[in-house]
Amino acid sequence: MNDTTLEQNARAGMTLSIGVVVPTYNRAGFLPETLDAILGQTRQPDAIIVVDDGSTDETQAVLARYAPRVKALRITNSGELVARNTGVAALKTDLVAFCDSDDLWRPGFLAAMEALWRAEPGTRAAYGDFVIVRDGVWQNESKFAQAPAGFWEGLRALGAEIGVFDTAIIARLIAFQPFFPSAMVVDRQYFQSVGGWDEAVSRTVGMDFATHLRNAEHPPLGVLRAPLVGIRKHGDNYSADVQKMNLGDARVLEHVLRTRPALAPHAALIRASIARRRREALETAFARRDFAAVREIHALLPTAERGGKIAVKHAIATLPAPLAKPLAAVLLAAGSARAR
Repeated sequence: MNDTTLEQNARAGMTLSIGVVVPTYNRAGFLPETLDAILGQTRQPDAIIVVDDGSTDETQAVLARYAPRVKALRITNSGELVARNTGVAALKTDLVAFCDSDDLWRPGFLAAMEALWRAEPGTRAAYGDFVIVRDGVWQNESKFAQAPAGFWEGLRALGAEIGVFDTAIIARLIAFQPFFPSAMVVDRQYFQSVGGWDEAVSRTVGMDFATHLRNAEHPPLGVLRAPLVGIRKHGDNYSADVQKMNLGDARVLEHVLRTRPALAPHAALIRASIARRRREALETAFARRDFAAVREIHALLPTAERGGKIAVKHAIATLPAPLAKPLAAVLLAAGSARAR
């Protein structure tokens, strides 16, 4: 890929501009704190665009209080990937940072990301570490700290908390996915050249995974090790449902395998990951006594994955509920006893 304008400007020592895109839908109660955190950055953004994805709550009234510091765009409800791309298209900045309307940044987030690009102007996309925020309390363990052994090997240090991967990390990302949109910054010209957020998986749980995988195909990929992003957990978060997340990730992986020839060398790994995620979703559904979901997920598994305890659980799920429920309870209790 040829040098982007950002890379040329950075190498020439010119000022880099940073825009922020915030997609939102019916989160008027969360939006003010998110916008205050963005406006409270030590490195102020050069533009902030909130894309209202057809909200029916008080979102427009909230946004009116932030004008003209924050530009508001309103679109027909189309999903957050479309909303994000709409925001990117409205910006002319060198860098674009994304922040969901229920998430938070520490004051130094944008400054740290700018320092990363100053240190390695060729960076295409970068991700920061994050922690979960519950009831206003920032948790201690960060997402990056949960990575398996060896995940960060090969990261070229640019400073105490910043670095880049100089080669694609597709295989690592398929096995463990630590990246999140609200901790993501991109070179706008690069990002638009590869299609922006992959809207083909819009409204799929785990839909961001497709775009993270594409960014991972295009090194240098930046990493900010400091956990300067907070992901707020609340009742509307899809990520709280492990079953939905596993099924969604499996659908996303099928999509990228089907549509991206560059991932063909990783086909076996991707298929294995799809099967693993569906097995785990089936296990969750069985524990919930959601026998209809067990039957549906079982049909998606390859034949080789249908033996052993999966076969037993599927057999129970095909029985009438008065028989299936007590048998499931016995099987789950036996599994718990063995685990002890």
